[in-house]
Amino acid sequence: MQAIRFGVDLAKSVFQVHGVDAQDRVVVQRQLRREQVLRFFAKQPPALIGLEACGSAHHWARELGKLGHEVKLMPPAYVKAYLKRNKNDARDAEACCEAVSRPTMRFVPVKTVERQCARAIHRGRDLLVRQRTQLANAIRGLLYELGETGAKGAAGIGALLTRIEAADETLPAAMLACLTPLASQWRALDAAIEAYDEQILAEVRQDAAALRLMKIPGVGPITAHAVIAAIGDGRQFASARDFAAWVGLTRKNHDTGGVARLTGHISRAGDQGLRRLLALGASAWLRQVRVKPDKGSAWVQGVLARRPIKVAVVAQAAKTARIIWALLTSGQDYRAPAAA
Repeated sequence: MQAIRFGVDLAKSVFQVHGVDAQDRVVVQRQLRREQVLRFFAKQPPALIGLEACGSAHHWARELGKLGHEVKLMPPAYVKAYLKRNKNDARDAEACCEAVSRPTMRFVPVKTVERQCARAIHRGRDLLVRQRTQLANAIRGLLYELGETGAKGAAGIGALLTRIEAADETLPAAMLACLTPLASQWRALDAAIEAYDEQILAEVRQDAAALRLMKIPGVGPITAHAVIAAIGDGRQFASARDFAAWVGLTRKNHDTGGVARLTGHISRAGDQGLRRLLALGASAWLRQVRVKPDKGSAWVQGVLARRPIKVAVVAQAAKTARIIWALLTSGQDYRAPAAA
């Protein structure tokens, strides 16, 4: 009996495989070492393989697909519904095998190596930005203990770093010995972040879709690059609202007994980094609209008049996400609405 469907529980070294035949009878249930996985599936006839969309899943989906198998990735939260109690690797593989066969299951598109590299740029940049912020806060805190303060933002920390690097005589020598390595590390991180930004900008300039997205208010090179790296052409989403929901910019609903209820907060599901970029872009755009009201559309003016600014920012971010999906899937250019 040959297996027509497999479920694989991925791991670092030991993989669990669960296979069933056309009558859903279990015909394979075994563990494989990492180096055995491709050899095992190379001997199997073309089959459907279900994997959870977790670490290294896209790599294994590409490698198993090269062997002639149909590989589908599934969100772990959706697979959990098919997991029996007493969780273990065998039960996880069985749940993957069962979930991949369901006609209503939602699948995650397999990313190419190029898209994963593009995503890695943003992950690395976010990490360096957090580290740079931590260093700036540490430098400010240490100087504050001596009564020294600096202005907010990049200008403020820049002035403090200049004093440290110039060995300001008003600062104790012992404190300078502590702050000098921190200042040099801040400079190194700032230069690395600038290199990331230049790489992103260079790639955006060669991407026609990214250039079209940048015409949307509140969407810059980093946001445009991050969106395309995350979803490609966006056709895996059936509608603009589906994309906004995936980013986590729509409210949760709780329907029961024919009564529909929407919570007051957004779900915050999906890609946190992409959601943050959309919110920052919306905040920058609304700041301009509040200074020059004639730049905003009637919809923007209405939201600002009815809702607090933070609610308006989230609403604008959700609208921007919908516009992004429309431009990616239609291939059209952005058409600004009439100003209020």
